[in-house]
Amino acid sequence: MDGSIKKSISGAHSALLLLLGINLFNYIDRQVLAALEPDIRATFFTSSDVNAMTKTGLLGDAFFVTYMISAPILGLLADRISRWMIVGAAVILWSLASGASGLAATFTILVATRICIGIGEGGYGPAAPTILSDLFPIERRGRIMAIFYTAIPVGSALGYVIGGLIGAHFGWRWAFYLVTPPGLLLGLLCFWQRDPRVAAHRLVQESPRRRLADYLTLFRTRSYLINCIAQTLMTFGTGGLGFWVAAYLRYRNQSPDVGMTIFGLITVVAGLISTLLGGVVADRLRSRFPGSYFLVSGIGMLVACPFFVATLYIPFPAAWISMFVAIFFLFLNTGPSNTALANVSLPAVRATAFAVNILVIHALGDVQAFWLLGYIGGHTNMHVAFLFVSGIIFASGLAWLIGVKYLPADTAAVETAETN
Repeated sequence: MDGSIKKSISGAHSALLLLLGINLFNYIDRQVLAALEPDIRATFFTSSDVNAMTKTGLLGDAFFVTYMISAPILGLLADRISRWMIVGAAVILWSLASGASGLAATFTILVATRICIGIGEGGYGPAAPTILSDLFPIERRGRIMAIFYTAIPVGSALGYVIGGLIGAHFGWRWAFYLVTPPGLLLGLLCFWQRDPRVAAHRLVQESPRRRLADYLTLFRTRSYLINCIAQTLMTFGTGGLGFWVAAYLRYRNQSPDVGMTIFGLITVVAGLISTLLGGVVADRLRSRFPGSYFLVSGIGMLVACPFFVATLYIPFPAAWISMFVAIFFLFLNTGPSNTALANVSLPAVRATAFAVNILVIHALGDVQAFWLLGYIGGHTNMHVAFLFVSGIIFASGLAWLIGVKYLPADTAAVETAETN
């Protein structure tokens, strides 16, 4: 094998490893907050405040509103300058802000730190999967994206465990302090990476051209739009579940530290296996079913729905089994759905495609889930709130199955454009 090819392959896998590590701490930080929500609520609000859960839900909204607004702006920037520079600066910003969350003396200051974290992740979110799309061919992209997104279940699980255990033994502030140093180190390592577009553009002696027509084509691509709708519904369901699970487990009389530790272990095992399996299965099915990325995603959500409903009625500890199955199928879409985003967007505008997706799925997804489920839970109970989530999960699966017929032609159009 030619030395330059070996070096290129090695560099691609090194980039994957670094981005995987960053994504891991990304989701640790998000779910640490979810695990600590009851303790934070007790610190800043009285137990008689019927709107306390709605208010703490604003912490999630502060992060995601900023995240979804900054992502399109920084996504456009990532299509024009080094994506690694943006990723490095973004990771350092959110790591510092995460540490500052532990220092917050008032609820308003805590909201401000979550806003800064949102800006940081707004730079990372569009750029990271785009780097991987540039480094790996379409035949392997599903598996690579699946590996990258294993950080969601693993990082989320670690966040629940860290938040539950550290919060119970040392107080909620220390959980935020502990995740800061690793994030700073990973952010600094990004500045030594090379943007994959540099070498590619040097071979053809020209810079990538971005035309208004490329952006307009993206927003006329039916599979891209349907994917955004399905991911929005999925994000509402999983985001709401992730943020309010600590409150739900307490409602079901599960101890905070033990309950969150078990939930974290379930998330990491079921989510890790499912995320990897989803990407591999979708890649292998692609030759026989060109719409496999949506097919796998849709079936996973539809199967997850009845198991999620069963969890709400089965007594613990048996409920952990149905919860395991539900989470397994909830994560099956992670690699395939994000691979589909990359496959139907032209390379020159791919970061923008991910950025707009981030804007849509969070503006209409978990941002709405945080306050709405908090409102439902505060005025009724968490059982009713999670029943509402089950309907959203079912709708997400249907949306992906509707998009199966459009995905093959949209993917082929981009492949043709790339080879011309």
